[in-house]
Amino acid sequence: MKMLINVPETVVSDALRGMAAAHPELTVDVENRVVVRKDAPVAGKVGLVSGGGSGHEPLHGGFVGPGMLSAACPGEVFTSPVPDQMVRAAAAVDSGAGVLFIVKNYTGDVLNFDMAAELAEDEGVQVAKVLVNDDVAVTDSLYTAGRRGTGATLFVEKIAGAAAEEGQPLERVEALAKQVNENSRSFGVALSAVTTPAKGSPTFDLPAGELELGIGIHGEPGRERRAMMTSGEIAEFAVGAILDDLTPRNPVLVLVNGMGATPLLELYGFNAEVQRVLGERGVPVARVLVGNYVTSLDMAGASVTLCQVDEELLRLWDAPVSTPGLRWGM
Repeated sequence: MKMLINVPETVVSDALRGMAAAHPELTVDVENRVVVRKDAPVAGKVGLVSGGGSGHEPLHGGFVGPGMLSAACPGEVFTSPVPDQMVRAAAAVDSGAGVLFIVKNYTGDVLNFDMAAELAEDEGVQVAKVLVNDDVAVTDSLYTAGRRGTGATLFVEKIAGAAAEEGQPLERVEALAKQVNENSRSFGVALSAVTTPAKGSPTFDLPAGELELGIGIHGEPGRERRAMMTSGEIAEFAVGAILDDLTPRNPVLVLVNGMGATPLLELYGFNAEVQRVLGERGVPVARVLVGNYVTSLDMAGASVTLCQVDEELLRLWDAPVSTPGLRWGM
């Protein structure tokens, strides 16, 4: 496989050096692998820290900045960051108002963030945590006990980030983050396998003419394999799976997310089908976001995430944000 890299061992460090050069508004500690907004800590503001394995960009480092995360901890490709990174990030962003850890539900992430929370609290940092577990495709997977954390991570980070930017207290920011997670569901589809730099070849076999329904963002197996389907058929399956688990009483935010190798031409066409299915199901749509946000390296495919919102959550979603990966209103 051809990749635009030097050697697999330096992929993450090289990317962080490039990120630092492209975004002087961030402080990028390449050696310790922590990305922090340059003005941190902000007086009176709750710090938001997230992180996870690299390979899902712009998640998480690309979501550091005003209106979203205060810091992010990138691990090796598809590998959890270590507690030392998280403790360093918490210390860098803590203004005395406390820090919220936003954790995707993968075993390594959960264990390491739990350990980091204990270490940070020993150093006098008040820490709260929210676990993102929005994927309805499967209950357990190769990386997870319980549901996986996927596209709703973006919704949690954006809405909690807006609340923190307003100066809301830690307890309220934590409650909003948990509300967003509870109101969110996701379902993903793979059209091709993912290739990691270390392996240099596809990590699983997906024959030509087939797709995997319910794939995870590390290439974990989904619900089933089928012969290739049309965009409309995939939308009906994915949205149907979400609505079997979530009955929205309010309008929803919609994220149509590319897995890394799917062009916008296809994603916008897929979004048209997702909107058609939601209309047929009588689900009102408040806002739509289309693009590559929670990716899986070079995997072709897409995921759909719905988040039921009230007026407060929608106001926080619309609030200004300025990060490398998400920007409006600034």
